[in-house]
Amino acid sequence: MTSRYFTAFCLRESGSDPSRFGYTVPKAVGKAVERNRIRRRMKEAVRSRASSIPNDWAVVFNPRRSALDAPFEELCREVGRIFARCNAS
Repeated sequence: MTSRYFTAFCLRESGSDPSRFGYTVPKAVGKAVERNRIRRRMKEAVRSRASSIPNDWAVVFNPRRSALDAPFEELCREVGRIFARCNAS
């Protein structure tokens, strides 16, 4: 699933384990400082919306450079939209 700020890969797992989230930020996005800043922003956005996704999901986010300059509220809204699409599938 794609967004303006990232690409997300959702996989439904068996069992009743809590959902897991991963982050891959390629070197093409920028230097280590920028990659880490994007990763921190993504982690916080996911943490704020994690209650909206049920257990048994594994989601990997691959952020784009635009996630660095995106307003945080909009980033959270996009994460929520991805979670809603995961729930619908």
